[in-house]
Order: sequence, then C-alpha cells, then structure tokens
Amino acid sequence: MDSNSKRLSEDAFFAARKEVLAQWPTGSEVDLKEAMEYQRKIPTEKRFSRKMKRAVERGETLIQPRAGVPLIEPHVELLRYLETEGEADLLPTTIDSYTRQNRYQEAQKGIEESQARQKAMLNGFPAVNQGVGSCRRVTEAVKSPIQVRHGTPDARLLAEIGLAGGFTSFEGGGISYNIPYAKNVPIEKTIADWQYVDRLTGLYEENGISINREPFGPLTGTLVPPCVSNAVAVIEALLAAEQGVKNITVGYGQCGNLTQDVAAIHSLLALTHEYLGHFGYACEVSTVLHQWMGGFPQDEFKAFSVIAWGSAAAALSKATKVIVKTPHEAMGVPTKEANAQGLRATRQMISMLSDQPVESGDTLSEEKRIIIEETRCIINKVIELGDNDIALGAVRAFEAGVLDVPFAPSRFNAGKILPARDHYGAVRLLDPASLPLTDELKAFHRAKIEERAKAEKRAVSFQMVIDDIYAISKGRLVGRPR
Repeated sequence: MDSNSKRLSEDAFFAARKEVLAQWPTGSEVDLKEAMEYQRKIPTEKRFSRKMKRAVERGETLIQPRAGVPLIEPHVELLRYLETEGEADLLPTTIDSYTRQNRYQEAQKGIEESQARQKAMLNGFPAVNQGVGSCRRVTEAVKSPIQVRHGTPDARLLAEIGLAGGFTSFEGGGISYNIPYAKNVPIEKTIADWQYVDRLTGLYEENGISINREPFGPLTGTLVPPCVSNAVAVIEALLAAEQGVKNITVGYGQCGNLTQDVAAIHSLLALTHEYLGHFGYACEVSTVLHQWMGGFPQDEFKAFSVIAWGSAAAALSKATKVIVKTPHEAMGVPTKEANAQGLRATRQMISMLSDQPVESGDTLSEEKRIIIEETRCIINKVIELGDNDIALGAVRAFEAGVLDVPFAPSRFNAGKILPARDHYGAVRLLDPASLPLTDELKAFHRAKIEERAKAEKRAVSFQMVIDDIYAISKGRLVGRPR
C-alpha cells in the first residue's frame, strides 16, 4: 500500500465507502445527504467547533470528561449527570473496546448481555451497533456538544455513523490511534483509513457543516517527550487539513513539570499554525491538555491532587480544554459520581487560576525554545524523508526511528528512545536513539539527566526510567531512590 498525502478523489472515496458501510448492517442507515441535513439543524450552541472557537477567543479553558456505557438510556442518564452535577462544558461518548477493534459481533453480544443483566457488560458505548437513530437519541438528549472518543485504528464506519448520528466532534488519527493501541497494523493502512475519516469530515465542511477533529495527543501517556507528541499532533493536523478538515484541536498529555507542560502547549499551538501556514492550509486551531495519563494513586484523596495538578497545568497554559480524570482512575471504570467529582475539582482549580497568567521568564522561554527546536528537527526530517509528502514521510520516519513513541505496542515502532525525568521532573531523553536532534539538543538532554544522577548519587541508568514510570502512583513526581 503506497502512502501519499493527496486529497482522496471523489471516485476513490465513494468506492471505498460502499465497502465501509457494508461492514455491519447499521451502515445501511447512513444516507449522507440526509445526515448533512440533520447536522444543519443542530443548534449552534451544541456544535463542538463553535464552542471551542469561542473559548479560544475568550481565553477560556473548557472541561470535558471521558464516559460511556453500552445501553442508550443509561448512557443518556450518565451524560446528563455529568452535564449537570459535573458541570461539564463538553461531553464525550467513549466507545467500547470491541467496537474499537471492529469486532461488532462481540459488541452485539455485550449489548445483549447488558440488557439481560441490567448491568454494563461493555466498557463504553457501541455506537456502530446502536446505529444512527440511537446515536441521535443520545445527542438530542443533552444541551452540550458531544464528541466521539475511542481508540480505533480503523474508525471509518464509526465516523460515518457518528457524524450521521449528530456528534459534532470526532477524535483520533492514523498515527495516534495505531502506534499506542495496536501491535500488527501497518502505519500506511491506518493513515489511509484516517484519510477517509478526514475526507468525510471535509465533505461535511464543504456543505457548510463544521465538524471538530482532534488527534489523540498523549500517545502512550507514559513519559512521552513533548517533541514526540507535538510532532505527531502537527503531522496528523496536516494530514487532516489536506482532506478538507477546517477545525482542529491538537492535544498534549500532561508530563508533570508545570513549566514544561505550559511550554509544550504554547509550542504545540505555535508550531501547528506554523506548519499549516507553510503548506497553505487555513484552519481554526485549538488545544487540549489531558490530565496525567500514567499510573494514579489508589488513594482517592491523593488522586485528587493529581487531578488538581493537571487542572492547574491546563489553566496556566491556557489550553482550550482539559480532559479530566477521576479519583477512581487506579481502580477501573469510575462511577458517575466519581466522574463528576473529578470534573468539579477541575472546575474549581480552573476558575481560581483563570485570571492568573504565567510570567514568561527565562526558564519558560528556554523550555519553549528547546521544544520548538526539537519538534522542528523531527517534522522537517519527516518532510524530507517523504519528499515533501507528509504521509509518505511519516511511514518512512517510523521505519527509520525518526518518529519513535516510547512504550508503544506497535511492531512498526522502533521503541528505542528512552525517556526519564530530570532533577526537576521534566521529561528528557536518556537515550534519543534515532530521533534527528542536533548535537546541541542531545547535549542538553544528557546534561539534564546527569544533573539528576549527580544529585541522587547514582549512575545514569535504565533504572531511572522504571522509577519514573511508577513515581506518581507512589506519591512523587521524580522516581528518587529510597
């Protein structure tokens, strides 16, 4: 399968669409013309892109949870609860794991078991199996905009049903929903499958219907250096824009050092605008910070501290929205009450910090400079490898280790870079492997790791990486030796 970034032709898109809609019987419910007419009638206040645009203009940070259960009425009840008791600005519909793997038969069994037991037997909402009409029952039942959140390498049918069902935002991308989520799926396949999703979104845009698209920023969520996640976010934004997407939210997963997190969000926004402009795309851009995606403390009160710290990072970085965790994060699927508690704790912190700017001192400026230089090194090499074609460059970059996501399951990812925290908790590169960084940048990382090693009176080693992975769940940011 050859990769290229060119916009899908109408013939290619509609030829593929016949096969996509035939994957499951509910595909026959999708009538694109009717779906667009339905989307046009959605009130402006329920349109995701509109609410994000207003937040950008006002400098606000919106709050959004993750949530999803398999049956329609309980799912509606959950969303209404999070909207009212949780004070959520934006709502999710998180998709179940079977649907994410296109295992619709097993998702159907999960629905039937949930109905029989009157208990959720899936870890999310099986939108494909529920179909267009059921999705509309969900989206019509609440006042706020709703986004489809998932983790699907091939989300084509999910996107068709989701957009026809009235969702006004769709999350994911061909890199971010492959490398961290799948083992054996070639990157060129997922890039092509997500070009379909983005071209579908582009068709809605061309018919006057604004749909928000959000690449998944945190990747594996485990000590991901900002330059890696930012590079992937920019690449996926470029791929989406080529297919006609006009409203893009680029994301970042909190690392834990406040200065680095603020610098990363600022750098991500600047670089997304820079590269979209370089390739001639005109898009509305917003940002999302994901609260800590790694291991959480089991103690609920300690978990609230982690949530509050992520809320502070989102507020002070002026991220357009923040994805909120719950105090049950270490224990599995949260109750609706715990989900609302996480939202209210986040709301309080963001409200208190909304008028407090971060002073741009030398430390923050230097962190921005480093992240921007690193990210440019990676993206420019991707462009070079692809002979100015982002899709081809991304495939070749993963083959060469130029793009490399730490701790990812994909066999198409080199998995050779080693991140670790420096003395102050910022994520650095203990081993940059084949990332195309300059000698100056490599020396910067080496010095930062050695500074920590000296303070801890131990040698630089892989043990630092292990210690840092578990540190927050054990009550620290940096994995210090005991």
